[in-house]
Amino acid sequence: MSTDKLFDPLRHKEVADTPEERVRQWFIGVLLSSGAPSHLMMSEASMSFATKRWRADILVHDRSGHPLAVVECKRPDVDLDSAVAFQAMRYNMVLDVRWLMLTNGGRTMVFRREENEFKPFPHIPSFDQMLCPQ
Repeated sequence: MSTDKLFDPLRHKEVADTPEERVRQWFIGVLLSSGAPSHLMMSEASMSFATKRWRADILVHDRSGHPLAVVECKRPDVDLDSAVAFQAMRYNMVLDVRWLMLTNGGRTMVFRREENEFKPFPHIPSFDQMLCPQ
């Protein structure tokens, strides 16, 4: 593993340069470019469900501080399969978000909650689009 470091603007510190971390930092840049304010995002966001402890790669909050979107990042060689989607859905049991995003840097899948189910969304939404109810 490389001893190089990447700067995480959300954690305000240098972190180990790994393939997954590169994907996370790239997607943080995508979210910032889409208008998401850095103070409304967290990387490696901890949460608990019963006795389980989980960490979401990226969590985006709305302007009131409520969870809005969870992003699950994977290394570029990891397929975005049902196991990855299930991992993001587990986070949703705790967070109750409107948006789920899965990315490996080469492919990104976006889902928007409509009523009680997540449906595919055709592109990465801007922050303003994320805030709009259906």
